Amino acid sequence: MIALIGLIVVIASVAGGFTIAGGKLIALFQISELVVILGTATGTVLIATPPAVLKSLGAKLPKIVQPSPFGKTFYVEVLKMLYEIFQTARRDGLVAIEAHIEGPAKSSLFARYPTVLRHHHAIVYLCDSLRLVLVGSVPPHDLEALMDGEIDVHHEQEAMPVTTMARVGDALPGIGIVAAVLGIVVTMSAISGPVEIIGEKVAAALVGTFLGVLCAYGFVNPITAGLEHINNSEARIFHVTKACVVAFAKGFSPIVAVEFGRRAIFAESRPTFAEMEAACKSLKAQAKAGGAR
Repeated sequence: MIALIGLIVVIASVAGGFTIAGGKLIALFQISELVVILGTATGTVLIATPPAVLKSLGAKLPKIVQPSPFGKTFYVEVLKMLYEIFQTARRDGLVAIEAHIEGPAKSSLFARYPTVLRHHHAIVYLCDSLRLVLVGSVPPHDLEALMDGEIDVHHEQEAMPVTTMARVGDALPGIGIVAAVLGIVVTMSAISGPVEIIGEKVAAALVGTFLGVLCAYGFVNPITAGLEHINNSEARIFHVTKACVVAFAKGFSPIVAVEFGRRAIFAESRPTFAEMEAACKSLKAQAKAGGAR
């Protein structure tokens, strides 16, 4: 929502300042310049970007105007889920969680955390890592290195759409100049005409430069920065998962293992230890109530 407000502020500021200076907004709507700039920018993206990256970019762009789901409530659910997994493994043995990690979509344990389960890549990352804990032949330090490597791969893959947007932002001022030059060529063909007509054509050509620079620094580059922040927020769940799983593999108790993960959460989304402990104790209370019935 804040990003949407920012986009509106950019448009309102440019249009408002231009109008206050005595300009007419209709002068900025040059269809030919828009066709050159937007068409060329789209073409360069299609030339330089694989289909998979384009698909990922299309999926990411709407997130710019959506509220972030990675708040304190979300991470409390993540820590509760990990605690329940570790507690089950400690109480009933590692074999008890095998069925859950082999089919998380069908697992009754994972089904209690639908908000977390929606993040498919993070669930796969967790389950693949827990399989290695089940095998038992991978030392914790090697497990940590392996999990770090997968985080790097994920980060590199998620950065590809951002890189595409950044390249478009870098190219737009130059594409605007191309549109302006084409406008000047058109002006030269009418150089013997009335001064008013020549002035209009020169103004239309200058709008090409204006639109290229505005689209680059007013829209595309800020959106690129926004996508980077979204990637960082989405990647945080991988770091939290890694911290918890490695701590559990080292033999720490479930509550201490999830504390390792809690410390890996950004401060604005991090629950306090008391909040995390209360959430985990609520699971014990539910388990006891279920056993009593």
